[in-house]
Amino acid sequence: MNVKSNSIEYIPIGVIHSPYMSEGDAPRQSFLAEDGESAVIEIFKKFCDGLKDLDKINHIVVVYHLHLSDGYSLKTIGNNGLRGVFATRSPRRPNPIGISVVKILSIDGCFITIDKIDAVDGTPVLDIKPFYEEIDGVR
Repeated sequence: MNVKSNSIEYIPIGVIHSPYMSEGDAPRQSFLAEDGESAVIEIFKKFCDGLKDLDKINHIVVVYHLHLSDGYSLKTIGNNGLRGVFATRSPRRPNPIGISVVKILSIDGCFITIDKIDAVDGTPVLDIKPFYEEIDGVR
């Protein structure tokens, strides 16, 4: 099989403003954040029209670039010992992409206030998608 290496480029649609200033400040997973720790997703003006009807959604999946991740390792130490990176949520991945399911608290213009995220302040947002329990939950 002949496999070509292709480059893929994404442009951020926004940025996360969170209370976490460094990787060490952020919880390992969004559900581990303290109650009441909110963050704001700022959607850049040119993408703001894409927020139409988002106020009818309770939770979203935030897809973001782990911009502070430095390189990657195919094996990593976790709670269960040495594991392959694809069996973990480690930020040190070949493509440093993070995801979090978060609750929408409010929307004001291009700003979405959310509850509990594990991303540091300034994290670029690549996409947001609605989370639907009946579609996204395991059956």
